[in-house]
Amino acid sequence: MNYFTVSKPAQDSFIEKRSEFIGYISPVSTNDEAVEFINSIKAQHRKAKHNVYAYILRNDNISRYSDDGEPQGTAGMPVLEVLKKRGLTDVCVVVTRYFGGILLGGGGLVRAYSHAASLACDAADIMHMCLCHKLSITTDYGMYGKISYLLPNFDTITVSSDFGSDVTLEILVLSEKLKPLIDELTEVTNGSVELTDCGEFYEDFSSIKKISDF
Repeated sequence: MNYFTVSKPAQDSFIEKRSEFIGYISPVSTNDEAVEFINSIKAQHRKAKHNVYAYILRNDNISRYSDDGEPQGTAGMPVLEVLKKRGLTDVCVVVTRYFGGILLGGGGLVRAYSHAASLACDAADIMHMCLCHKLSITTDYGMYGKISYLLPNFDTITVSSDFGSDVTLEILVLSEKLKPLIDELTEVTNGSVELTDCGEFYEDFSSIKKISDF
């Protein structure tokens, strides 16, 4: 259910035997958004020899690619394979090539387009989108210390905190850890804590993953 994507567009480039390869990546969630992104890159590079692309969408498990005039299998598919190997979805990559006059051969093209796609991915901010719940926790100050000590054990993200007559925290917790967390909170507070599940949705947990490697 969880997936990796990018937060915003990014790009990088390199030159191979006088041909310039520019890799672009962008988040997309629909086929129309992917086509719009591809067309926007083509509009920027009307004089380019090729604008190769590949994209993967979560909805309906769609994946598409184009060699855009390069020999079949040497461009679009290698770009798509980079996305698959990195586990990225809801993303589109376009690799623009300005031909430098020297033929690269089939193997050279595969390596060049793969490298350009990898550079674009490396330049992007990768998000680990996880199915989670927003949980509202209301407790008295006497129990706040126990709760704040407990929360990191469940890789939670604190959204907000309100220190009024009572303490109210809004946190994000991974869906699979929701019930164990609620059980633990109930136990350590002897049932005195007030818990409200505010719903399930996807959120970026990449910072937690880097810290705890869950």
